Amino acid sequence: MKPFVTIVLVMCIYLSGSDSVGLYGKSVIFPAKTANSFVRLHASDFSRLTAFTVCLRAASEETYPYSLFSYATSTFPNELLIWQESKTQLWLEFDDQDTKFEIPEMNTLLRHICVTWESQGGEVTVWVNGRRSIRKVGGTGRVVRGSGQFILGQEQDSVGGGFDDSQSFVGEITDVHMWDHVLQANDIKKVSQGCLRHGGNIIDWGATRYTFDGIVGIEGNMDCTL
Repeated sequence: MKPFVTIVLVMCIYLSGSDSVGLYGKSVIFPAKTANSFVRLHASDFSRLTAFTVCLRAASEETYPYSLFSYATSTFPNELLIWQESKTQLWLEFDDQDTKFEIPEMNTLLRHICVTWESQGGEVTVWVNGRRSIRKVGGTGRVVRGSGQFILGQEQDSVGGGFDDSQSFVGEITDVHMWDHVLQANDIKKVSQGCLRHGGNIIDWGATRYTFDGIVGIEGNMDCTL
C-alpha cells in the first residue's frame, strides 16, 4: 500500500484546482504536450487597449512553434498572441498580422521577455533580459478589445478553447505581468532584474486570480528574495 499512496500524493500536484489568488515566488510547469493543460489568468477588466507591455520569464527546450501568451476575444481568437515560432524567432500577432523578431535562442535557462506595443505609431519592441531589440511597426491604429480570456500553455482558436497539443507550451513560465501602457526602458530593465511584489495593472503575477486544468505543476521557484 505504501508505494500506491506515494504515487497518489505526487499526482495531486498536477490535478486541476479551484480559483486561487497570486503566484508570487511560484512557477507554472507544463511537463508534457497536451491539448487540455493550461492556466487561465483572470485579469483586471478593460474595455480596450491602445498600448501594452507584457513581461514574463520562460524556459523551454522544445523546437516546435508554441504559444507563450494567448489572449482571445469573440472577435479574434488571436486578439493578442506572443508566439515562439522557433528557438530564435518570437512573433507578436494581432489577428492575421505578425511582427517577427530574431532573438537569442530559447533554451533550458529562464530568460526574461517583454513585448511592448502602442497603437498610434504601431511601434513594437521586444526585450530579452533587459536588452532591447530593434523597433518595428505592427498593428498601427488598432486596439486590443476587452472581455476576452488570457491563457498560458495553449494557443486559443476560440475563447478559452480550441487547443492543439502540437502548439502547447512545454517548460516553465513565471512572473507574468501586463500593463495598459508602454513601460519606460529603465523600468523594463528593473523588472528584468527581479520579481515584482506589485506588478502590472492588467495582470499582476502576485495578485491576479488564476485557475488551471490538466497536467500543470505549481511550484515554488526560489527565485525571489522573500
